[in-house]
Amino acid sequence: MTAPVIRLDPGDGVVIARATLLPGTPIGPGVVAAERIPAGHKAAVRAHAVGEPVRRYGQIIGFATAPIEPGQHVHVQNIGMGDFSRDYAFGEDARPTEYVNDPATFQGIRRPDGRVATRNYIGILTSVNCSAHVAGLVADAFRRNPFTGSDPLADFPNVDGVVALTHKTGCGMTQSEPLALLRRTLGGYARHANFSHVVVLGLGCEVNQIGGLMQEQRLAGRLKAMDIQAMGGSRKTVAAGIEFVREVLAEANQVQRESVPASALTVALQCGGSDGYSGVSANPALGAASDLLVRHGGTVILSETPETYGAEHLLTRRAVSREVGEKLVALMRWWEEYTAREGAEMNANPSPGNKAGGLTTILEKSLGAMAKAGSTNLVEVVRYAEPVTARGFVFMDTPGYDPVSATGQVAGGANLVCFTTGRGSVFGCKPAPSIKLATNTPMFTRMEEDMDVNCGTVLDGGESVQECGARIFDLMLRVASGERTKSEQFDFGAAEFAPWVIGATM
Repeated sequence: MTAPVIRLDPGDGVVIARATLLPGTPIGPGVVAAERIPAGHKAAVRAHAVGEPVRRYGQIIGFATAPIEPGQHVHVQNIGMGDFSRDYAFGEDARPTEYVNDPATFQGIRRPDGRVATRNYIGILTSVNCSAHVAGLVADAFRRNPFTGSDPLADFPNVDGVVALTHKTGCGMTQSEPLALLRRTLGGYARHANFSHVVVLGLGCEVNQIGGLMQEQRLAGRLKAMDIQAMGGSRKTVAAGIEFVREVLAEANQVQRESVPASALTVALQCGGSDGYSGVSANPALGAASDLLVRHGGTVILSETPETYGAEHLLTRRAVSREVGEKLVALMRWWEEYTAREGAEMNANPSPGNKAGGLTTILEKSLGAMAKAGSTNLVEVVRYAEPVTARGFVFMDTPGYDPVSATGQVAGGANLVCFTTGRGSVFGCKPAPSIKLATNTPMFTRMEEDMDVNCGTVLDGGESVQECGARIFDLMLRVASGERTKSEQFDFGAAEFAPWVIGATM
């Protein structure tokens, strides 16, 4: 029978409950649960004095704030954050990547410039929130209706859709870092391989002038531009936008999928609605899949800088150079200053949902979250929405908020998203397809219409982390070849577009 608890490292002072533990349940040699322990939560297997570090994964996740006896529930009532030294040991654990001799392939769409797409959308971007409604009206004219069966794109089967990606900013902002960051994000989407054609709609008087966007991001010739004021109003702009899409549909439909190497995949790694199992099942399994993709020549992007905080020393050890490792440390210092300026703390606890699922401190969440990136070398660190050109494991600076983080990764070139969740987050990220990975079987069963992979099999004893990772890697290739994910079936992915808003709104 499967043991009632999971011990991740021999040096750990806590174990994880596979299911709810009742008082008296054996949890270790000579130790029984002293109280009810919720599923996914931690139970002590040895005593901890006040101030003593508590370890999970063999790493410090916090410090005892009250005496902890063997068998007790270990959570927010008796563990908290504290300062401890980190040995960055730049590059100490970097090892040559063992590339496979016969790389896998998938059926991708090769663009004229050589880039490879996994989907084929026509995109409508906005320079400012003031043009968001007009952009939505243009996209709506080509929306498939699941209730009536009408499909304006029926004659264009190779076009995945027309999507409007709108946002809440673009004006009332300073013309420095905030504007540059927004333009970098929009530029990344305008160039994305998963878009065959793009039109950008503006109002005309915003800070983020389309002309400036196109010049700064070198987008001349890559997209169509329209200003509502110059076009003569909303109705005329909607009509012109619809006409543009109609003109390019036939050309967009001419694509054909062909066999391309797995090295053409750039996968965004995300987690949200995490629980105590995230770092045990789904995240390590995705890490195993990430290792496979890197060994096949592909790229994975780990992000969510605040949710790597406290565990960054494990990544700097894998850096290919001291320069790369120091870029990551510099990000942590920037975030410490940024959060202090905003009256927040990097050491803050996870969200209420994370805590309800068994995660206590940001250190605990960070250690589990970084497992998504597997074990290969950290080859580069980039800023939010910067183009990712390196092959292998790359870190991108983003906030921890999932939509904002994934938006930056896709702007950087990710053509596929893998998203782990324990509580049941639903998410899409057009134009990139999003694969949802459930950490536990009960949630997968409850939300099967939204989840693509059940990683709870690792907890249930049905397969190993490596076997689950191989299953995820196979699904990556199938989805990249055109197989629709659950979020795509629900048409998720437009509303989740969320560029990082930084700086003052004036």
